[in-house]
Amino acid sequence: MTSKSSSVKSNNNVAIPFLQKDFVGFKEALAFKESQGKYRIVNELGYLGKYQFGKGTLRRFKIYNTEHFLKNPELQERAFTALCKVNKWILRKDIKRFTGKRIKGITITESGILAAAHLAGAGNVKKFLRSYGNYQFQDAFGTTIESYLEDFGGFDVSHIKANRFATV
Repeated sequence: MTSKSSSVKSNNNVAIPFLQKDFVGFKEALAFKESQGKYRIVNELGYLGKYQFGKGTLRRFKIYNTEHFLKNPELQERAFTALCKVNKWILRKDIKRFTGKRIKGITITESGILAAAHLAGAGNVKKFLRSYGNYQFQDAFGTTIESYLEDFGGFDVSHIKANRFATV
């Protein structure tokens, strides 16, 4: 049996080779894009850790001590998984409706939707999908929903169960 793998482009167009197309591959590809996979990093806008969490998102998971968060890889991994579960719950109808469709030349996948929600928030992803790409979003660095839909599409994230009340 052969395993599926992929390469994902980083911010400076360097391919990350040999990622499995599973949840671990998804997490690692997204983490590399966000922080080069560094747990203790804080960017110039104050986003924290390997997955570049905002303080508001951390508060949603009752994480208030950012120093502890930065020094705790296990907590960061649990927070990322919990956020995926919450986003999957918020976007469950859109995942069902749009997966497999093409918007602006991009084949929509569940993993692409979850990655875009990590970038822009679930509400902005809903607006983008429901407007068939007419709603535009980009973060402070110019990264768009479209780029995350495309770059992180095709990973198998089916084992992540939608959970409105996910916790770390």
